[in-house]
Amino acid sequence: MTELQLTHLTYAGSHVPPAQIVFGPELTVIYGTSDTGKSFIVKSVEYMLGGADLTMPPEAEGYTQILLGLLMPDGAPLTLVRAPESNSIHLHNEDLRDQVIRTPDATVTAVHNARSKNSLSIHLLRALGLDDILIRKNEAGGTRPLALTDLLHLSLVTENRMVGQVPPVLRTGTATTRTAELSVMRFLVTGEGDPAVDTGPNAGQRRVHKGQIQLLDQLVIDLSSKLATQENDRQLRDRLIRIRGALEDQSGPLRQVNQAHREAVDSRMDAARELAVLDERLTEVSDLLGRFRLLEAQYRSDLERLAMVNEAGSILGYFKVGTCVFCGAEPEHQQPNHSVEETTQLHAAVEAEAAKTSALLGDLLPTIADLASEETTLLNRRVEAQSDIGVRDQIIAELEGGIALLRSDVEELVEERSAVERELELHERIAELDDKRSRLVGADSVLLTRPTQHIPTSILGEFDSVLQQTLNAWQVPDVDHAEYDQYHAEIRAGGRERAGRGKGVRSVLHSAFTTALARFCIGRDLHHLGFVVLDSPVVTYRDPEPDETPDIPDVEMTSTVVDRFYKDMLSFPGQAVVIENGDPPTKVLSEATTYHFTGAGGRRAGFFPTPLH
Repeated sequence: MTELQLTHLTYAGSHVPPAQIVFGPELTVIYGTSDTGKSFIVKSVEYMLGGADLTMPPEAEGYTQILLGLLMPDGAPLTLVRAPESNSIHLHNEDLRDQVIRTPDATVTAVHNARSKNSLSIHLLRALGLDDILIRKNEAGGTRPLALTDLLHLSLVTENRMVGQVPPVLRTGTATTRTAELSVMRFLVTGEGDPAVDTGPNAGQRRVHKGQIQLLDQLVIDLSSKLATQENDRQLRDRLIRIRGALEDQSGPLRQVNQAHREAVDSRMDAARELAVLDERLTEVSDLLGRFRLLEAQYRSDLERLAMVNEAGSILGYFKVGTCVFCGAEPEHQQPNHSVEETTQLHAAVEAEAAKTSALLGDLLPTIADLASEETTLLNRRVEAQSDIGVRDQIIAELEGGIALLRSDVEELVEERSAVERELELHERIAELDDKRSRLVGADSVLLTRPTQHIPTSILGEFDSVLQQTLNAWQVPDVDHAEYDQYHAEIRAGGRERAGRGKGVRSVLHSAFTTALARFCIGRDLHHLGFVVLDSPVVTYRDPEPDETPDIPDVEMTSTVVDRFYKDMLSFPGQAVVIENGDPPTKVLSEATTYHFTGAGGRRAGFFPTPLH
């Protein structure tokens, strides 16, 4: 069965570094210090998939675009781009992970409208093969098309919903949406939608139409007061086309200047590397020259001393009478030619040593000459390299000035485009309200036989078995006989309703229900979004203590349930994203995609990069 996969969540802006999380294809764990943006990631994913609003933290100042990367059921990439406080979502059929200024492949509205084909919900449901599915919407048997939000709340669980008392299968907990929410659960576990029956509002609903119409009229007045121009929808769309054309025209020169800047920087780096090589070789040559010149001086000094020895020996040997200065023999032991022979031997030895030293000096001098020549060449090339670097620095500075001017023009156009898009969103919203008002004015109701909405007992038993297996795998105590009560839309375990348990057990049961539903659907080739996002699924749970009273607040959960939970999630058949405060087990750190938010002073403080001061 076809499914979606999350690839990344990125916040981008003109003068801020991207804030990004890349999701793994299987298990991704984001953990660490509180107040570092972990839950904000979950809310951002929900907002990008059609959420109504998103409260931006102070750290998000300067970020003007939110990008959510998806892999579609056919494996093709899709990037959703949405601005904070905007109902428009730009679709790009490629994997984009930085600020986007190009024209989107399509633009849809985040607000689901069954009568409009231009919404994100319709676009994604069509890709999932669910655009024709109908679900029952009221007790009269009326139906409506399935919406993306119907499926999302069963896959993505925020921290408040995780511990809340509203049953997991219900999105709002209000009576007006209960029938539809139960029908969605039935569709997921059976694969069967409701028959197409178009009924108007029943008698009770007609009684409130008058008040709804008055409310819609007031909303239209309020939205109209927010319009900044007198341009109509066509004029705004024409201006938007012109702005997009101007952006395309400006983007070309900006790309060219950026390319020239990159080439200049690369060339400057090459010159700097060459200069470093020259400096290194100059150091080596200078060191060798110093050593060899000292050796040359030593050789010449040795030759001078040998010449002196030779000369002094001759003089001493011929003119001095007495003890032999060469061998120490007394006169009575000396032969008549003794001094001459000793002098001759000394001369031969000195000449041999002088010849050897002269040969070494003769070999050394050409080497010194070659090194001196190389040193001169290197010094000249070093001057040229320094000059080249100076020229490239000047070119880079000029290009950076041009880039700043072009970026300023592009940013002005982007700001103007955003203003026009906001105007168009207001016009679209006013048109939607007018459409709703028209339908309310002409609505009628036809009471029909109530269609069945119950899940067959055999299918419900199979789902309950998967739910119980999940809780057993996590070794959660006191939750035996877990089941989904379709009549009350409630989860029961251990003989008690989920709403009557402590918030720690409520979070565990909600997590188990969400993952069990995904396992059930994926394992039986039924429709499901293919991923689950769980915010704080087990952080507040602890094992029960003897004589514990209900007034004792929840504390950190024991490591046994944590370890078993993560071990089970490593084998989850779809994609899972888990948000927790505590550190996951070592095995998870080695096998899953993990992010550790450490708070101020750590390697990664939080989702948003720490500003540099």
